[in-house]
Amino acid sequence: MSSNVRNLEPKELWNHFADLNEVPRPSKMEKKVITFMIDFGKSLGLETHKDDSGNVIIKKNATAGMENKVVLALQSHLDMVHQKNAGTSFDFATQGIEMLIEGDWVKANGTTLGADNGIGVASIMTILASKDIPHPAIEALFTIDEETGMTGAFGLKGGLLNAKIMLNLDTEDDHELTIGCAGGVDVSANGNYSSDPVGEGTLAFRIAISGLTGGHSGMDIHKGRGNANKLMNRLLYLAAKQYAVRINLIDGGSLRNAIPRESIADVVVVSTVENELLNLIKTQEQLLKKEYQSTDPNLSVTIKPIVLPDSIISQQFQNNFLRSLYTCPNGIFRMSPDMEGLVQTSNNLARVLLKDGTYSLQCLTRSAVESEKTDLAQAIQCCFELAGASVTLSGSYPGWIPKPEAPIVKLMSNLYKELFREDALVDACHAGLECGILGTNYPDVEMISFGPNITGAHSPDEKVQISSVQKYWFFLLETLKRIPEKH
Repeated sequence: MSSNVRNLEPKELWNHFADLNEVPRPSKMEKKVITFMIDFGKSLGLETHKDDSGNVIIKKNATAGMENKVVLALQSHLDMVHQKNAGTSFDFATQGIEMLIEGDWVKANGTTLGADNGIGVASIMTILASKDIPHPAIEALFTIDEETGMTGAFGLKGGLLNAKIMLNLDTEDDHELTIGCAGGVDVSANGNYSSDPVGEGTLAFRIAISGLTGGHSGMDIHKGRGNANKLMNRLLYLAAKQYAVRINLIDGGSLRNAIPRESIADVVVVSTVENELLNLIKTQEQLLKKEYQSTDPNLSVTIKPIVLPDSIISQQFQNNFLRSLYTCPNGIFRMSPDMEGLVQTSNNLARVLLKDGTYSLQCLTRSAVESEKTDLAQAIQCCFELAGASVTLSGSYPGWIPKPEAPIVKLMSNLYKELFREDALVDACHAGLECGILGTNYPDVEMISFGPNITGAHSPDEKVQISSVQKYWFFLLETLKRIPEKH
């Protein structure tokens, strides 16, 4: 299955990508891929080391005739988002990604592909291993944990790099040159709840929402896709209001940076309103399908009988909990007043877990404006605290302030027009790139981000376009030739 990918052009890049995808590398579990990258650098006889945070740095001298060029950093992250379809049996901690080709695209078999940011990593590996690609002195920086906290970028100390320019290879549209991004903060709410015994004459059901499109909670947040946690809460609120449904369990979403695609809830109801509840769920499914027919065409809501549980959450807590989730902001909070079409501030209600007397809620709040990010996070904090939760704000990282007049921006935008006979889109994005963090210890380094077309990042629908990889690779190689000389 994956072997066909190795025959794609450019073969060296795709083979390095295939090698990388054989190594398990979920965020927070990068030990194997760190070892893989260290062994790779040493096998080439290049200066290779790991810093205190686990980032890997590999340095390569300039090729003949390029010695007077400024030192160039090439940067990508080693970890990948681990998401799979509900019916897919896969262990991200032990298995390599199974890849397949569909037309002009490479995707995975029921899981995330890891093109984010594996194509960038493979590109840098190809340049480090090459004997015929002209390039200035290279400092390859492979960071860890970009997807769940950016701890690698935060931990990179000043003085380890001498580069004057950094190319971040982590953008997902081949006609974009990204020069700024949003910052983010994790909002976490936790607590305990009391339970009531299950009454006589009751039945239990499991409600399941599935088939949502999901996607990247930054890059896709403006697309209006359904959030399984918000939709489930909508159903539960309505069922509780009309038929006194009581809740035993809620389990929805997974990762903060992924729009939640699935949610389940176990509920109890008196047997006399069984048919009414079934009809309510069926009616609501049709309404949701109509509302989300364009963005989530595979949306499904099911309800099935289950064994009656021993307990249900207390009535007062249930009321407060459902109301707090209903109130929690989700999606776009504010568009940028300065850059047309750019989301400035948003929130993703990523995870809801209520089970066995405890509950946890997780959000990722993003904004290009630090004060607005703090304001929205505090609003969400108050929302959950009113329901009795203990709330923490953690993992805050800064945005990346655009510098459109930087020489590398002008160089690459002019080169793009020369090569492809059209203007590149020079803009900022709503994702959390590492450049803003890296710039805190390397403030004088010019930075820019670009990459090939990748769709469905952070979901099992992730795929990368083969022809776009070829375009991006050509652009990268030509950029290496144009890096300016030292002053």
